[in-house]
Amino acid sequence: MIALVGAAIAPGIALLCYFYLRDHLQPEPISMVIRTFIFGVLLVFPIMMLQYIMQTEWDLDTPFFQAIVASAGVEEFFKWLVVYHTAYKHVEFDEPYDGIVYAVAVSLGFATLENLLYLIINGLDVAVWRALLPVSGHALFGIWMGYYMGLSKFTDEPDRKRTRMLVSLFVPIALHSCYNLIFLSTEYWIWLAIPFMLILWWKGLQKIQLAHDFGSKTARKSSY
Repeated sequence: MIALVGAAIAPGIALLCYFYLRDHLQPEPISMVIRTFIFGVLLVFPIMMLQYIMQTEWDLDTPFFQAIVASAGVEEFFKWLVVYHTAYKHVEFDEPYDGIVYAVAVSLGFATLENLLYLIINGLDVAVWRALLPVSGHALFGIWMGYYMGLSKFTDEPDRKRTRMLVSLFVPIALHSCYNLIFLSTEYWIWLAIPFMLILWWKGLQKIQLAHDFGSKTARKSSY
């Protein structure tokens, strides 16, 4: 059991540490990052309940509805809501990269408990696959969410600010939907999933660098 719990939580903790340590300008208080991670953990239960209601009570158990709305839409919306209400408005959210830190934290909190429950049911044989795809996938969706939240936070034009907030919600939903649909598309989904994840990592690391660059420019402007 100890090995199973370790295998379930290790990928999420390792990824969170990686993204947290990438914050070179003004690292966030570790207490706030942990709190956001815990909020992500707590999201699992209400989301599972809502998904169950959609599947059973609403008679909406079609594969495409489950992949796009019940899974991607519901999960990313609630993660976005948590980041917006617990971090976005907080005084510690003081540079663009902070959006990535907090969005990744809530995403990995959700992914970690989801991963633990999955491994309890299916065993350690799927631990590596879960770490490489679902857990890291949630983190990568969080990068896009946090990146556009960070841009929105430090944008002065109201229209552009609202647009970027909408993008911070709908781009992760779109990416998560694409990820889910890959598994429905063919029995050879692995040949689509691997390049998709590599592209997400490549573009995600670019977003991290862009957030740092934008943060440096913002810091220089505020120092004048």
